[in-house]
Amino acid sequence: MSLNLHAKGRRYDLTVLEWIEAVPRELPVDAVGMWQIVPDGRCEFGLSGDDLTEFVRRCVSELLTHGAKPVVGGGGTEFDWIYQPHYGETNSEILDAVVKEWLAAGSPDCDPGGLWFALPSPYVGNRE
Repeated sequence: MSLNLHAKGRRYDLTVLEWIEAVPRELPVDAVGMWQIVPDGRCEFGLSGDDLTEFVRRCVSELLTHGAKPVVGGGGTEFDWIYQPHYGETNSEILDAVVKEWLAAGSPDCDPGGLWFALPSPYVGNRE
């Protein structure tokens, strides 16, 4: 089965492709977490298995393409992000590492305290 990019969501009048393209729109305001991406695929579009993996892969890729990098919360304010360089340097390396880690963990819905993606300006761990 392959991901149907033209399937409509359950609650909103967006296709899978439109949803994926909309994910980075949050970046100027806040980071986007894996805890948001995975349930969006499961709940809004009823995805599972390979289709859910492809959805997650495309969402993360879209975030990376728009300049976001992997971060975790720094424990301070809600915008206190710490850059996570261990996922790799290139978007391709980061994408593969993030998806591999998520799959190895059993494809969970993810914890809000886990991995997020943010634009470079709010990282605390990226200051030189």
